[in-house]
Amino acid sequence: MWSAQGINDETTGFRTAPSAGATFPIEIYLLIGNAEDVANGVYRYNYREHVLEKIIADDRRHELFEVSLRQPSITNAPVVMVITGVLARTEQRYGQRALRYVYMEAGHVAQNVYLQGVALDIGTVVIGAFQDDGVSDVLQLADGEHPLYIMPLGKIR
Repeated sequence: MWSAQGINDETTGFRTAPSAGATFPIEIYLLIGNAEDVANGVYRYNYREHVLEKIIADDRRHELFEVSLRQPSITNAPVVMVITGVLARTEQRYGQRALRYVYMEAGHVAQNVYLQGVALDIGTVVIGAFQDDGVSDVLQLADGEHPLYIMPLGKIR
């Protein structure tokens, strides 16, 4: 999680992925099922405290699978990361250009996760084919927060 959105400079509060105007529109969620040492559920990454906060108590990977064109990597992986964006955070500063900046930032975050995964022998794949409203319902996202990427994560054997 730190590689995706962790704070890498305590003085400025900057994070590991660049953000247009330091508006930080990205949020990170994990859907966990059958993982060692972590209870099943949906977690939100709290970058300030560098902790996972459980927001839903049950394993929602199957529900995510159903709204993501039934891609098996979602149910096969013990952990599935969902990257979301809150466009309004960036719109306040950049207006109509905000959308492209949020998409760019999501790409930077995903790249960081890929790079960290290589270092830890954790495999992933970026999934962009899903029903936006369905993913929002599965994660119980607030209005104005939108799913951008899904990344199943699992140990490479």
